[in-house]
Amino acid sequence: PEECAVFHCRGCWTVLGDSLQLCGQEPPGLSVLVCFKVTSDVTWEDSLLVGLEGALLGCAYYLLFCRSCGSAVGFILYSSGSELAHLRDLFCFFKDSIMCYFLKNQTIIEASKVNFPAVTLKK
Repeated sequence: PEECAVFHCRGCWTVLGDSLQLCGQEPPGLSVLVCFKVTSDVTWEDSLLVGLEGALLGCAYYLLFCRSCGSAVGFILYSSGSELAHLRDLFCFFKDSIMCYFLKNQTIIEASKVNFPAVTLKK
């Protein structure tokens, strides 16, 4: 595909995933890339966090970290209201924490400035 990209940690450039694993649309109020698979350099702790404000208000989630530098790079939603239910158990990268390396033209762009084509998982 034309828009194949590799997702890197903004802090240390470790590879965290790629655009072939994208599986959902960015929900309103959340600036995230939704993936169903990530590299082994993405880790998370067993303790759940609860959102106290914003789009994750009342949601329980695991924070994702870059194994190399320890930066928080996203979350896995554990429980939520119906409006975010489709994100449960998926890897959501914070766009502000990710850089995209596009293979075709060998360019690097901040994930927050990229709009990937629509992809959805069938129910």
